[in-house]
Amino acid sequence: MTLATATVAPPNDEVTPSSTTKGTICNAAIESDNPLLRSWSDQPFHLPPFKHIRAEHFVPAFDVAMAAHIADLEAIASASPIDKSSPGGGDAFDSILGAYDRAGGLLSKVGSVYGNYTSSLNTPDMQAVQTKMAPILSRHRSKAYDIPGLFEKIESMYEMREEKLESGEWNAEQARLAERVYIKFVRMGAKFDAAKKGDYADIQAELASLQTKFMQNVLKDEESWTMVITSEDMEGCPNDLISAARQAAVERKKGPCDHVITLGRSMVEPFLSYSSRRDLRQTLFEAFSQRGELSPERRNLKIAVEMLRLRKRQAELHGNKSFAEYQFEDTMAQSPDNGMKLLSDVWVKAKVAADREREMLEAFLTEKGETLEGGIQPWDWRYYAEQVRQAKFNFDENELKPYLSLDAVTNAVFDVSNKLYGLKYVKRDDIVAYHPDVNVYEVRKGEHDELVALFLHDNYARPHKSSGAWMSEFRTQTKNLAEGTDPMEGIPIVCNNNNFSKGSVNTLLSFDDGVTLFHEMGHGHHGMLSDCYYEYLASTNVLKDFVELPSQLMEHWLSILSIHESEPDVLKKHAKHYQTGEVVPDDLIKRFKAAELFNEGFATIEYTACAMLDIALHTLSDYNDEFDLAKFEQDYLKEQGMPQGIIMRHRPAHFLHLFASSSYASGYYVYQWAQVLDCDAFAAFEETGDVFDAATAERCRACIYSKGNTVAPQELFKSFRGRDPDISFFLKNRGLV
Repeated sequence: MTLATATVAPPNDEVTPSSTTKGTICNAAIESDNPLLRSWSDQPFHLPPFKHIRAEHFVPAFDVAMAAHIADLEAIASASPIDKSSPGGGDAFDSILGAYDRAGGLLSKVGSVYGNYTSSLNTPDMQAVQTKMAPILSRHRSKAYDIPGLFEKIESMYEMREEKLESGEWNAEQARLAERVYIKFVRMGAKFDAAKKGDYADIQAELASLQTKFMQNVLKDEESWTMVITSEDMEGCPNDLISAARQAAVERKKGPCDHVITLGRSMVEPFLSYSSRRDLRQTLFEAFSQRGELSPERRNLKIAVEMLRLRKRQAELHGNKSFAEYQFEDTMAQSPDNGMKLLSDVWVKAKVAADREREMLEAFLTEKGETLEGGIQPWDWRYYAEQVRQAKFNFDENELKPYLSLDAVTNAVFDVSNKLYGLKYVKRDDIVAYHPDVNVYEVRKGEHDELVALFLHDNYARPHKSSGAWMSEFRTQTKNLAEGTDPMEGIPIVCNNNNFSKGSVNTLLSFDDGVTLFHEMGHGHHGMLSDCYYEYLASTNVLKDFVELPSQLMEHWLSILSIHESEPDVLKKHAKHYQTGEVVPDDLIKRFKAAELFNEGFATIEYTACAMLDIALHTLSDYNDEFDLAKFEQDYLKEQGMPQGIIMRHRPAHFLHLFASSSYASGYYVYQWAQVLDCDAFAAFEETGDVFDAATAERCRACIYSKGNTVAPQELFKSFRGRDPDISFFLKNRGLV
């Protein structure tokens, strides 16, 4: 099983506007022909009017929405002075922080659609809008933190928070809001002098443009490169991959005998795992690993170096030695050294495991009398690992895939969601989403079927859609609604995106695909089960090294469905052959269990190399004119003893987590950090003897999924587990002990 490294928002910034403007979507609408500006109250559940929205609507809508947002903030800044001695700060909390949380409702509304479209439906017209708006939106964000008089109000609220909490005038969530808003202002340069603020705004605007260009270059490479082959060229490949390749050829209007392999990971990895054609594996792998630099017109390494220099300047303005130091200040890990220590400890163990796995591959080749020129290369590893898996464990994942259709795994994740948290999913085929592939669900709970969320499920890869998987929101949960606002505006609209290769009739998933679907549902739960008063603290608006705990925790139930002898009923209910309806055989489950940890050394190295290089890269003190990012990658991996035959899962030229936004920059370690938490958290369920134990699930909902950022993440974990995290559960889970 590979480590699912999905995000909680589109890679073009996890900048879903709900994480940037923090406004509630209140009655923020005007009379207009622009569907983005009109009230959406005539739409089911106040969803965006998708069928009416076009690319040309965004720029004028943003003009209006940004002006309205600034007006909201100026009104807060000009409010009466705060009387700190009065109860509640002279009713200042709602007029300052409550109003700040509600501010920018129209911008949040427009921006939510924009953020989702630029990741899931980023047509050439939308890319033109994105290129135009990236620096404009960045300038707006900078201006929003520099409204005269606003920071002084925020700072006053921050300074009185402990006194007001101790006196009982504020509750803990209000005190936390005062703290988190203040920290954000400071990190956005609110304490800088005018000259520094100007420099900072320039840096942010330039970064926004470069990040957009970086993301669009990767998208263009993934859209434009294909490998057109015949069915004979697909010798060894499973039928579902052959079917998907034929479907891709049909969609691209190729010849009647053509098959197309794209650069989507859900096509690339199966082809590398099963194709007996080493030459084609090499061709595909080299293109896949060079995304972002496939054309002289798209040189992402140059763009990445420009970003590194800008980030260094950003950090220096804050008084930090490096961007890594700046990023880690607002994390659970607290310092690059702490993040790197975890990665280094795992790296040592993973290298031993990977070297052992390569020896097994080499022994297999010797036994078969085969010789590979140059030894085992990165385009060989997956292929021979599958050969060894079949020979040593008598397990071929293609035996399992017919039981893991997309429909079956979706039903399974909904069933687990219901068993753990009581959520029910009601499909609404009558509601039009932004693409025909997208399914819309009402999410209800309790004996009265109370509506708790809307859920959009966008599962297939397609042109103009970013690669990877992520959760985003069209609306974030809140209770802080302006007077007279329809309560529907506080109900979250959650959207999960995957990139599965669409079959011509049925879509079959690998086990890792299933893990990704469960992972994203964990993020979805974080949004749907959020129960916070203030949107600023709600849902996934948490520290980056905590945000992956809810998602990675959810992954465990798919493993349990597959291998846990105490829960065969759920597996038998859902894992049925897509053609015959046959229940997955017990013998197949046992063979899967025996092979489950094989090749985990490879998977851990692939990921950990990325996370280590990320921190090392952002810790550098200089990126001079001679700095060569490709050479740095090569030298660093050699210095760390990168096992032969493996490369980074994400090389710098297409590393969207790092360079399509700054959110995960010097933060890719968070997946492994969160794995320590999620493996420990899942052990709490196992220790009860029932992985669906109701009391543990309720405690998990209350402590992890519903609290957002209303409580410090360290305290949330302790409240659930009763102690600090224990790394031993993670090491056991990864087969590293």
